[in-house]
Amino acid sequence: MSGSTMASADEEKSKSRKAPFANMVWIPGGTFLMGSDKHYPEEAPAHEVSVDGFWMDQRTVSNEEFRKFVEATKHVTSAERAPKAEDYPGAKPELLVPASVVFNKPRQRVDLRDCYNWWIYVAGANWRHPEGPASSLKGKANHPVVHVAYEDAEAYAKWIGKDVPTEAEWEFAARGGLNGADFVWGDEFTPSGKQMANTWQGEFPWQNLKLDGFEGTAPVGSFPPNRYGLYDMAGNVWEWTTDWYQEHRQIVQSCCASFNPRGGERDKSYDPNLPSISIPRKVMKGGSFLCAPNYCRRYRPAARMAQPIDTSTCHLGFRCIVRPDK
Repeated sequence: MSGSTMASADEEKSKSRKAPFANMVWIPGGTFLMGSDKHYPEEAPAHEVSVDGFWMDQRTVSNEEFRKFVEATKHVTSAERAPKAEDYPGAKPELLVPASVVFNKPRQRVDLRDCYNWWIYVAGANWRHPEGPASSLKGKANHPVVHVAYEDAEAYAKWIGKDVPTEAEWEFAARGGLNGADFVWGDEFTPSGKQMANTWQGEFPWQNLKLDGFEGTAPVGSFPPNRYGLYDMAGNVWEWTTDWYQEHRQIVQSCCASFNPRGGERDKSYDPNLPSISIPRKVMKGGSFLCAPNYCRRYRPAARMAQPIDTSTCHLGFRCIVRPDK
């Protein structure tokens, strides 16, 4: 049975203070059950974690909001800069160009063990051109910004006076007080047959039935909010967090069973399958429009994945928080 977390009197007092920015909601601090023992191995073990209260953006950062940041700062995103050859030993010269990772829908069933059957590295793909150089943001001003590496999310947050959330803060907020529930809205994926998030319906990656009405990203806030008033905490786009990626089990053990809510260590976050490329990885949360029952059931608050900090994709964005002054 899913329980509800309770806010302290001090936290409720903080809630009465005016939000520091428009379209932010107060997330009361509390203790919750982080992770899950029922799904993917990297989510286990489920363990209690406490977080302090904070304000959080109701929606992910949109293309329009990111455009204002770029115009004000002249920021050039990671995807708009050519990678340095010394950082990628053995890389083909034709790949060392400004580019990003784009989903390419195959026409038939493919081997799900090989993600290159649907992911391609597209020169000229970036936040302004999400499908490649010939694409644009026309009609997508209110869609979540994508093709942002971690440094881009961090730069935006610093500019506007906010922060990127930790994994624990993000998961606590996503649960909306439903401690231990499978989904952001409860334990049933489609209550009364209703699509609650922008995810993949059909057989991934070739058949998208679009029962939720969307093929790719949806405008931010298109689906019902959780109990804290937060939109799209499942599906649409993955979201960056500040934590260096390690499996929960490793972090819990290294902390003598006392989980660090700002967990993980940079030098332990590298991908062991790529020993010659030391690109650290952060935790991303929430799942995306590409998550499907037959492949990636990660449209859940406990779900998490490792993402290299230099890698931007067409289904990864972010939202920000503000921690109150102590």
